[in-house]
This record gives sequence, structure tokens and C-alpha cells, in this order.
Amino acid sequence: MKYLLLAAALLVTTPAMAADKMTLLLDWFVNPDHGPIIIAQEKGFFAEQNLEIEIIAPADPADPPKMVAAGKADLAVSYQPQLHLQIHEGLPLKRVGTLVATPLNCLLVIKDGPIKSPADLKGKTVGFSVGGVEEAVLETILKTHNLTMDDITLVNVNFAMSPSLMSKQVDAVIGAFRNFELTQMKIEGVEGHCFFVEEEGLPSYDELIYVANSDTMDKEKIARFLAATEKATQFMVNHPTESWKIFSGTSKELQDELNKQAWVDTLPRFALRPTAMDVGRYATFEAFLKKAGLVPSINPVSDIAIDVTAK
Repeated sequence: MKYLLLAAALLVTTPAMAADKMTLLLDWFVNPDHGPIIIAQEKGFFAEQNLEIEIIAPADPADPPKMVAAGKADLAVSYQPQLHLQIHEGLPLKRVGTLVATPLNCLLVIKDGPIKSPADLKGKTVGFSVGGVEEAVLETILKTHNLTMDDITLVNVNFAMSPSLMSKQVDAVIGAFRNFELTQMKIEGVEGHCFFVEEEGLPSYDELIYVANSDTMDKEKIARFLAATEKATQFMVNHPTESWKIFSGTSKELQDELNKQAWVDTLPRFALRPTAMDVGRYATFEAFLKKAGLVPSINPVSDIAIDVTAK
């Protein structure tokens, strides 16, 4: 009995093992695109994986992948097209998971405005937020309609995608999300129209992905992170109303019609298997970039994306 009491005392006095800390940089301010991340945090799914996740929204949406490449964060939410280009630029990055498994990006214009087709952009001004990737996407769309980048004027509008379009600072914006900016404009009383990038010359791709530093990543911790977000996604699909209440309850800024509708529009697009790798999709997009003259060579998929759970 004496030994049992001693063992019990040791259990009481021994501190719990500290959780592994990770820093995650979002691609944008918190919005429904980040649902699985926020739900995993709020429901304790990260804690179940012995993880403590610091979630940070960037001041500049172009910064997160660069900060991960520089070793200043463990993970970043980024974009598949951007990743291909950044690897060719020499950044040590790899896709380690998928957040949103379909394109969201579109070329957005005012519905009843003068732009009836991307061909009408000649001599017009186009806003963008993330350099490199959006310019590459836009260049492809323009080429499909026999235009070049010299035919338009680019303006960096940062976070102000739909406001810059509605105020007529620009004639169109590239990088607007069909599940967000379209609804935002409608609420403001201005109907928008999206030209979907996968219908304008681009192969389909994963819109939002998790990227890590290819030289320093901890695959085991990342696998636990993805297990938590997978559980969160399943919870969201099974309990959409309850999960919306949890998500919107984290900030008053999220409790509006725009975010509520975006939640519904985004839910079917989340990756149900965030670790799963579609090798063909990454190979096809890399070949597309090479054919379009946007990259100098073709990297093998193993240099671009991995399944961190593969043995």
C-alpha cells in the first residue's frame, strides 16, 4: 500500500508533458477558408495531438511562404500555383497538405460593366494582391484571349479586392475568391461576375495548401497537425450549423451575412483528406507552367509536394 501511495503522489506532482509548439501563418485575414484550422483550435483537436498552434494573419498576403522559407514559421497557408513558381525561384518549400481542394480564384468584374469577356481588358486596369502567382494566372487568361500583360495596367490593391473594383479604381481584379468577393459585392448592392480560371486556360489545382520548409520540416508534427484539421473538417461536414456557430463565435467581425454565406459556399470545397497527394494534378500544373513559358524547366513532383504520412 505504501508503494501505491508513493506512486499516486508522483503522478499528482509530475507536470504534464508540454505540448509541441507550431506557428502557422495564414494567407489572409481570418475567414471561412480557414474553417478547419479554427475549428481544430476551438474544439481542442490540436491539443488532442499534443500541439499548441499559434495562428497568425499576415500584414502582407505575399509574406507567409517567404517567412516559412526563412525559417520564421513552421507552416503557411498558401496557393498551389504560387508554390510552383517559388520553388523555381529557389525557395525551399514543399506542399505538405491541402486545405481547399478546388480553385477559388477568379477574374472578377462588375456584372453590368464594360468587361463582357477577358478580351475587353485591353487598355484597362487590373488589381492584384499577391505578386507572381496572380500575374502568372492573369497572363495565361490574357493569352487565351490574344492579349499580353503589355495590354493592361497592373495595380496592387492588397486586401481591398472588391472595394477597389466597386469604387472603379480598377476595371477588374485577379485573385478574387468566388466564395467571398462575389457575395461581398452583392451585399454592397453591386453584382459581380467571375471568369473562372479553370475555364480560361488553366488546369485545375488545389487552391489553398499548407507549405513547409523542405529542409527543416518536422514531418511527424505536421502529420499530427493535419490529423487535427482532418477531424475538424469531418466535424464541419457532419455539423455545419454548429461548426458555423463555433467559428463565428471567435470574433464579432465574422458574425455577418458575408461570412455566413461564405461558410456555406466553402464547405464542400475543403479537402476531406488533407494529406492525400494527387501526383497527376501537380505534374500537370508544372507542365502547364513550362509550356506557358512561366518556368524554365519541369521539376519532379517529389520536389514540389509530399505526403508527410508516407513511410
